[in-house]
Amino acid sequence: MKKIFGAKKNQDPPPTIQDATDRITKRGDTVDEKIKKLDAELARYKEQIKKTRPGPAQEAVKARAMRVLKQRRMYEGQRDMLYNQTYNLDQVAFAAEGLKDAQQTMTAMKAANKELKGMMKTVKLEDIDSMQDEMMDLMDVSNEIQETLGRSYNVPDDIDEEELMGELDALEADMDFESESVPSYLQPDQESELNLPAAPTGHAAPPHQQQVVKIVGS
Repeated sequence: MKKIFGAKKNQDPPPTIQDATDRITKRGDTVDEKIKKLDAELARYKEQIKKTRPGPAQEAVKARAMRVLKQRRMYEGQRDMLYNQTYNLDQVAFAAEGLKDAQQTMTAMKAANKELKGMMKTVKLEDIDSMQDEMMDLMDVSNEIQETLGRSYNVPDDIDEEELMGELDALEADMDFESESVPSYLQPDQESELNLPAAPTGHAAPPHQQQVVKIVGS
């Protein structure tokens, strides 16, 4: 059957905006090269016109320069047209990229919306309120337990602070009275703890002088 009707040819995919832009840019570069060559040729003709005298030779050089100048203007027109096409393609590419970004944003937002809806189904406001109430009750019970465990067994709860201050003052007065009733010989001396004789000063007397002293004393 393929031999009779022929096989279907595979069609090439259509060119993208980037492909068209690259192709036009390449053509523009080729036109720029041609314009540069014409500029160099015009500069050479200009020098020849300066060097030649007025006459048929100079007119012939001017005619060639005019022909080159017309070609240059034609290429400049083509270059401007290619630049305009490139600009239009850039605008289209920018718009296409903007649409792609918008599509991706919408897709991401739809997926996030779907995910949020699924999460909201598992979370209920009533359950959250009930859990908060239970947490508050548990905290109250915990505080009561801590207060009960930290209670002192021997200290009554209804103690008057003024009564405590009176007892404290009485204790201080008793301590002052006990310190005054201690005998003087048991209290430490301010100058010295023991009344010891002073140490001798100077050199000791020789033995014979000590005997003389004893005789005189006797």
